[in-house]
Amino acid sequence: MVSIVASHAYAQDAGPVPADGVYNMLVGTYTSGKSEGIYVYRFDTKTGAATRVSVAQTVNPSFLVVSRDRRFVYAVNELPGDNGPATQRGGVSAFRFDAAQGQLTFLNKVSSDGNDPCYLSLSPDEKYLLTANYSVAADPGGSFAVLPVQGDGQLGTSVLTVHHEGGGPVKGRQDNSHVHSTVFSPDGRYLFAQDLGADKLYSYRYTPGDSHGPVTPTDWGYTQQQAGTGPRHLIFGADGKHAYLTSELNASVSTFDYADGKLKLVQTLPMTQPGFKGAVGGAAIHLSPDGRFVYASNRGDANEIVIFSVDPANGHLKKIGHQSSLGKSPREFAIDPTGNWLIVGNQNSDTVYVFKRDRQTGLLDPTPKQHFELGAPVDFKLVSPS
Repeated sequence: MVSIVASHAYAQDAGPVPADGVYNMLVGTYTSGKSEGIYVYRFDTKTGAATRVSVAQTVNPSFLVVSRDRRFVYAVNELPGDNGPATQRGGVSAFRFDAAQGQLTFLNKVSSDGNDPCYLSLSPDEKYLLTANYSVAADPGGSFAVLPVQGDGQLGTSVLTVHHEGGGPVKGRQDNSHVHSTVFSPDGRYLFAQDLGADKLYSYRYTPGDSHGPVTPTDWGYTQQQAGTGPRHLIFGADGKHAYLTSELNASVSTFDYADGKLKLVQTLPMTQPGFKGAVGGAAIHLSPDGRFVYASNRGDANEIVIFSVDPANGHLKKIGHQSSLGKSPREFAIDPTGNWLIVGNQNSDTVYVFKRDRQTGLLDPTPKQHFELGAPVDFKLVSPS
């Protein structure tokens, strides 16, 4: 039941290739410990070295998105958290970004119109910013909000908030809806909202000119997932005909055939190795720049990056490797635009590791080339300085 209250094609575009191979790397963090907000580093794609440039203070910017022209950066303010009052709403902050200097300037902040915002996506025309509200609390429960983006980069208050209802069998994790990501289809016509609590991938049409609002439900409503799996993040393959999903609660990666707004499940693979015993927690999923490999992070007691190859004939995945993150709780990671490096943050170890990546085999060198300390690093975006 859904009540409306008011991709690869659209993955982060890093911009022009810098002549010296040095990009800006924006890092989102949790700020209850050592961190202050969003950190900007210079990341050298020739050596894998990262040098800190600046920090913009803001609370719990655990997920970031950058505008296509790289002039603006948006961050969730993930509140209230496990112990906060359910009456408190999370926020979304807008920043102007001077890419040449690596400096962020605060513009404004609006309510996420829900609790615990954890994901952001810009609509294909960049008229709207969508935020997924995970919502630890059953009231208000999981939702996503649609925020208008103004010409000067500032955000307006939500023009539409969609609440999901229902839950799943895993007590304490699926007692109510938990929207964990909002992802547009490659053609920009559809939006998918992954609901960890309800085990559903909700589908909507993107209708910015419609009198009913910029997002409207499809006739089929959602794609049901296996009970208790907890769908989290979705990406599309390079050909736009396949999609890949991480499910958090059973640490799996699923493959879908995609056509005209509909997802058809064709394959599910475990992230863990045979015989693994311990807690799991499937998290982020990303595609290599050439579209030949898929990477996913698994937390819990596994704490690793799992590597899959993509069959170009049918989009199916084959698990080809595992790499320890060398820390605890690798929530997010990024592959740099050259495809030479994979950068992963260990949220509960306050460390970032940079692994050399073999572009032909997709595997990671187990000995990291670089690492540095940073409090609770959880998201990474690479952006050209020009």
